[in-house]
Amino acid sequence: MTTAALAPAVLLASPAFADGTEAAASTNPPAPTAPDREAADASGEDEAEQDRKTILAIIADPMASGYMKEAGHKAIADGPAAMRAFIETDQHRIRLDDYRIAIVRLLNHAGPGLKEGIKGLLRADGLTLADLRKFYEVTQHELRDDDNKVEIARLTNTAGPAVKEAAKKALLGTPADRSAFLEKGRHVAQAEDDLVELARIDESWDGPILSEEIRKLLNGSPTPAELRHFLEVTQHDLRDQDNRVAIAQIISEGGPELVKAGRAALAGTPADRAAFLLTGQHEAREKDKKAQQENDGNDGTNDGKSDGGQGADGSGTGAGTGAGNDTGTGTGTTPGTGNTAVTPQGGSGSSLASTGAGDTALIAGGAGTALVAGVGLLLAARMRRQGSGS
Repeated sequence: MTTAALAPAVLLASPAFADGTEAAASTNPPAPTAPDREAADASGEDEAEQDRKTILAIIADPMASGYMKEAGHKAIADGPAAMRAFIETDQHRIRLDDYRIAIVRLLNHAGPGLKEGIKGLLRADGLTLADLRKFYEVTQHELRDDDNKVEIARLTNTAGPAVKEAAKKALLGTPADRSAFLEKGRHVAQAEDDLVELARIDESWDGPILSEEIRKLLNGSPTPAELRHFLEVTQHDLRDQDNRVAIAQIISEGGPELVKAGRAALAGTPADRAAFLLTGQHEAREKDKKAQQENDGNDGTNDGKSDGGQGADGSGTGAGTGAGNDTGTGTGTTPGTGNTAVTPQGGSGSSLASTGAGDTALIAGGAGTALVAGVGLLLAARMRRQGSGS
């Protein structure tokens, strides 16, 4: 249905591009219609000369399409009759086609409402030049603003405090305010929210790699785009690097099951490593502990039978062996120091399948927080961490 509706506009437009030139740009409407005839001036200039000047004025307009210019030059070359036909008839037909082309071009960057409006217009019968001009000069801007309102409302569903505040102001403002918000304002407000989020991450995360890169990022005066990329992409890579280091430290003195599970996590995905740190390491420790207890029980039974057979004081052998093995493997009920210090994805009970989604959630913070406020929060967080560690 859409193809059929657009076909007449394309067919009408094709002569305008025969020489490779374009019709009026989407931001510029076609040239205004020139009068059909000018009154003779005091110099007694003949009608043909007046028509020639009229045509030259039409094609000299910056908004005249390539086809309009070509047809005007041809009319001048063909003589008085052709010039009069151009002024009275051809210029109006060409201008109608030019408006159709300009309106079709609006589809390239149109929202849903504007697209539907364009398609509805081109499906209509009996369109006049006035109809097309009104749509291009008035209606398209109204539809575009409606689309902007919908887009701004959609953005606020998952936005932080600063973005929500800026969006609210834009919705209460003018169409120009809404366009400015979508083009630039939302990115500035998003940067404010991102700085607050970075401060929260730095305070809650124990791994050194991610925290160090956050410090470097903020010391480098990042752009809004750089902050967004760090939160959406880079932070997850750095979290996984910290998780790898933590796993390597955990299994360096672990029992067989802990080592096995840790190596499998290191060979797996970021989600596997996060799952190991959150639950897997503890499950493996329990297996090692159970195996050790079984071994201790077996050792005590064998030593007792052997000593009893010899008639010696073998009771001390079984007790000493059991205690020594339990301490050496480090698989008791209390994990070794540092094994639970680094937790996956911010240390909360976040989803195991995620590698940081919890850290991109929105956090508390005043609406309209300035960029410098985010840096201040980060510095304050570090001072608290340093004070608690001293």
